[in-house]
Amino acid sequence: MINFFRKKEERQPQPIRTWKCKKCGAVVNNIEVRENHYACPHCGAYVRIHAYRRIWLLADEGSFEEWDPVMEAVNPLNFPQYELKIWEAQQSTELNEAIVTGKITMDGIPCAIGVCDARFLMSSMGHDMGEKIARLAERAAREKLPLIIFAASGGARMQEGIISLMQMAKTSEALETLKESGQLFISVLTDPTYGGVTASFATLGDIILAEPGAMIGFTGARVIQQTIGGKLPPDFQRAEYQMEHGMIDAIVSREDLRDTLIHLLRLHTESAQTIPGVHPAEKAGASGTAAASAAGLNFAKLSDAGSSSEAEKAESGGKSTRDSLSAWEHVKISRAKDRAHAQDYIDALFPDFFELHGDRFYGDDGAVIGGIATFQGTPVTVIGVQKGRNLAENRVRNFGMPNPEGYRKALRLIKEAERFHRPVITLVDTPGAYPGVGAEERGQGLAIAQNLQQLSALEVPILAVIIGEGSSGGALGLATANEVWMLENAVYSILSPEGFASILYRDAKKHEFAAEEMKMTSSDLLRLGVVERVIPEKEPVTPGNLSEVTDLMVPLIGDFLSRYGSMTGKELRAQRYERFRRF
Repeated sequence: MINFFRKKEERQPQPIRTWKCKKCGAVVNNIEVRENHYACPHCGAYVRIHAYRRIWLLADEGSFEEWDPVMEAVNPLNFPQYELKIWEAQQSTELNEAIVTGKITMDGIPCAIGVCDARFLMSSMGHDMGEKIARLAERAAREKLPLIIFAASGGARMQEGIISLMQMAKTSEALETLKESGQLFISVLTDPTYGGVTASFATLGDIILAEPGAMIGFTGARVIQQTIGGKLPPDFQRAEYQMEHGMIDAIVSREDLRDTLIHLLRLHTESAQTIPGVHPAEKAGASGTAAASAAGLNFAKLSDAGSSSEAEKAESGGKSTRDSLSAWEHVKISRAKDRAHAQDYIDALFPDFFELHGDRFYGDDGAVIGGIATFQGTPVTVIGVQKGRNLAENRVRNFGMPNPEGYRKALRLIKEAERFHRPVITLVDTPGAYPGVGAEERGQGLAIAQNLQQLSALEVPILAVIIGEGSSGGALGLATANEVWMLENAVYSILSPEGFASILYRDAKKHEFAAEEMKMTSSDLLRLGVVERVIPEKEPVTPGNLSEVTDLMVPLIGDFLSRYGSMTGKELRAQRYERFRRF
């Protein structure tokens, strides 16, 4: 075996060997495969990577410290010839068990690591593998280290029977210890990941990544087909299929994996505070705040926001373009096809945003985007409701109408933010929650209700910004916040003016009159105390002029994070409760 951990100048060159790709049949040599990130240079199909090679590709040179390198083999059922089978696997792979564990640094960031190796009895999980994972998680918890595990497995180790089954509970409990210690767990799913490994440690990550094309599931496709009959969906159980169905946060190529892991580690460690060049906010400073104030933003406290005195009106913006337009004109602007959407704001305000996918139950709702980023060096969780600009995009985004899995994805990310003490910023632009049969069957009302309840009890700051339409409980499900801001031409209401007119006036054609009566514009809502700030728009905001708005938002968001970041969890909950208790 090559010693990957010797200094580069001491390593012997690998002998050249040919290799036939199982996917395309091309014959290539191992040097070509290695230089192509251990993938076929012709079709891109991945070669399974040995455990030590994987660590060598990730770790800073000389940083790997192996833990529990030798485990005495056990045969709890006295299964015939089992010790011999283990010995043969050890001889052929030069591994002691199906997983290698230890500690590395990546770009100077220390972390615990475990890498499964499918060459060893298909990385099936028996006592020793489960024991190594449990020890790895427990030590990472003691030493306050984030943990990364590369999963690969054919499932349980049959020769150990029920003792193999017990490893599922043991590893899961050990990871709960890690969670309680406040440490991050990143699970990386590689080809193949099946059975008891999928149903335990592999799918318990705070963040779950996968390699492209990896086969991932609980029961193998062949067994499923034999059991139920009929054809299985295309690409069934591949990583791409699993992400579409809400089980994976992101699919990351080997080429990008080290950089991605470093980025995620930084977002979850104190090192994130010193990430250079992450945000244009540095150039805003106090002058940015002054500019925002001069532009007509409300800096009054919430207790003053509902007052109607002329002095307070002047403080909260006075006369503006929003006062010269009808409510219906504001509605039309908020729905305009060329209006800036959530992704535009994210790109402008959070350039290091890393998107996370899925609700871990059913699917990945394209109407809701969410992930982790930094703002002026502070890690934040960002969630937005996203519309499309054409029919194809709107089909993917469901016209900005979230399904239950969209709200559950948002809640999952928000609760993860609470675990790691990250503020939450939501960008709301929705005509409402999706009113479909499937959404009702999957618990649309419950999903929104759970968001309202869980967000109200959250012990990190939440800022919600209505950037376009904010309609009904579908909007409130992401706007139960410490403060709610609005763009000048945004609207926020109990439902659409058309729906309101149909219900109250039994005539949808009275939507313009309804819009006026509903008090849904930013001016109306500022006077009612429903929102704390209005962000002015000299012109209706589009991707082309978005910087005029985000330049105003940068210092205000910084001020929000400073003010609320100094509050305790109990104080944040109390402030949020009093905010909504007032209505």
